[in-house]
Amino acid sequence: MRDRLQRLWRTLFGPRMLYGWRGSDGAWLQHTRISLATRIENPERLELGDHVYVGPFNLLDASGGLTLGEGCQITTHCALLTHSSHQSLRLAGRSYFGDPQPPGYLRRPTAIGAYTFVGPHSVVAPGSVIGRGVVVRAYSYVDGEVPDFAVVAGQPARVVGDTREADRVWLDAHPGSRAAYDDWVGRR
Repeated sequence: MRDRLQRLWRTLFGPRMLYGWRGSDGAWLQHTRISLATRIENPERLELGDHVYVGPFNLLDASGGLTLGEGCQITTHCALLTHSSHQSLRLAGRSYFGDPQPPGYLRRPTAIGAYTFVGPHSVVAPGSVIGRGVVVRAYSYVDGEVPDFAVVAGQPARVVGDTREADRVWLDAHPGSRAAYDDWVGRR
């Protein structure tokens, strides 16, 4: 009985997925899924490709412009940032509030390339550019540029591998998938 009640509670009140998204250009992205338990700041500045997945309990700060390429996966408890005021608050103190141009305030666009995976509890700092086919391991702090097909981990995140190595092993075992892989890898 208890299990049934818990399932009912989760069904009624648990995080839900929104299937489909209207892109900033007006196009309907029917395969994009975003959890209703994710906070999106300035959604009008959010650029999404189709087939994007954004799980629950994330913060997407698009105030400075945020781009998620086709097929990106943002797992859970991640913060993708395009602005930072922590230095401004320290520099300006109380005069920060109401100042239209506080010292040290940072606002930069952030971009994440196609088919990139961002693991749980990761933070992507304002102005970061993450390449295509990247794996950001759990609990990573990304600040800056990440090359295509890198595996990054740590705080700050550093390149620890190349996703194409794991892809090559799988593709060798499943050669029928090679054409689709080569198609998206060859696109820019």
